Amino acid sequence: MDLGLKDKVAVITGGSVGIGLAIAEGLAKEGVHLALCARNEDRLKNESERIRTNYKVRVLGVKTDVVNRVEIEKFSTEVRKEYGGADILINNAGMGSEEKIMDAADERWQHYWELHVMSAVRLSRSLVPMMSERGGGVILNNASICARQPADYEPIYNVTKAALAMLSKCLANEVIGRNIRVNCVNLGYTLTPDWKKTAASLGKKEGMTWEEYIGRIAKQNSPIGRFATVEEVANFFVFLSSPKASYSVGSTYYIDGGLMRCVI
Repeated sequence: MDLGLKDKVAVITGGSVGIGLAIAEGLAKEGVHLALCARNEDRLKNESERIRTNYKVRVLGVKTDVVNRVEIEKFSTEVRKEYGGADILINNAGMGSEEKIMDAADERWQHYWELHVMSAVRLSRSLVPMMSERGGGVILNNASICARQPADYEPIYNVTKAALAMLSKCLANEVIGRNIRVNCVNLGYTLTPDWKKTAASLGKKEGMTWEEYIGRIAKQNSPIGRFATVEEVANFFVFLSSPKASYSVGSTYYIDGGLMRCVI
């Protein structure tokens, strides 16, 4: 199926590893040019070059910490300079947390608010005018199943991802008149490098490999009995980025292998 994405420009945060990198590759396969940002400059440079070589698309890689407003502004300026604008924005950068509400300092709350919510606000604010100039666009926010079904060990993550889901709905209503579609994706268990690292640490305490630990979690909690691959997740993002999803506006989609325990 031709998704109609060739020569579009996609901006992806957290684009050098895990889900963000898989989305970048999925879009590159469709002929999409990329603007990637991440904090690890060496990895970003290496992955940008690999994608550029393998898929024959243009790739801009800019070291950026999306918690930093000034760095986001610089990244947006580079996108304008390199491509004249963008057609797709994937707000993907984020990370889990671990705390108790009664113990977490204000600074921790603020960090995750900046990471999960304000980075999406600022990039959307910067890129929506560029998308309008190009006739429209797509914004996809990578939230989490925890936005609806909270994990008890990471309340700050739950709260900020729920806010990101609501931001998606509000922004969708605001910009659809500019032919910009905004949607949210809530993921369940996904086999990212961070999950492997966490599983290795926790599994070691129980005499288990990371594979065994991951397998146990999936079988205990997910009807499908396994974690998603990052490629499976990326395929859905690629579809939602395309004109084939032209009537998808202001929705939240769950990719969770049945993990959600209620009707949604």
